[in-house]
Amino acid sequence: MAKVEMKKPIVEEIAENIKDAQGVVLVDYRGLTVEQDTELRKQLREAGVIYKVYKNTMMNFAFKGTEFEPLASYLEGPNAIAISKEDATAPARILSNFAKNAPALELKAGVVEGNLYDTAGIQALAKVPSREELLSKLLGSMQSPISNLARVLNQIAESKGAEA
Repeated sequence: MAKVEMKKPIVEEIAENIKDAQGVVLVDYRGLTVEQDTELRKQLREAGVIYKVYKNTMMNFAFKGTEFEPLASYLEGPNAIAISKEDATAPARILSNFAKNAPALELKAGVVEGNLYDTAGIQALAKVPSREELLSKLLGSMQSPISNLARVLNQIAESKGAEA
């Protein structure tokens, strides 16, 4: 079996993973201990994020012709890739928070919803709350006036009932 034929399934796997991805982040994982790497993988898995280490040439071939092609310029040294198909900011949020306690983890770049972000951009994206948090805040702000109105109407009804 030729080398190219052995590498083709790996490139296809990467291409399949990034096909419908909302967010992709590249990191340099050198210097992480086994315990740190295990904990990081656990956090990413719980959030539904795919985290794998591939050869740079394989990722480069998979990125060609996709919205993730700008990441090819960051493919130097050992890299791991975090891919999320549902929550666009999940990889950035988890990796950025983890990097605070594990300085060996270096955020390189990422593509979120078609836009390329450098390290500073990824850290800024990490501060954006998840979709669920944003929806709950929106629902809370919508419920507040309604519940206030209900309380006022109830007080009015009680005061009218006390007089009668």
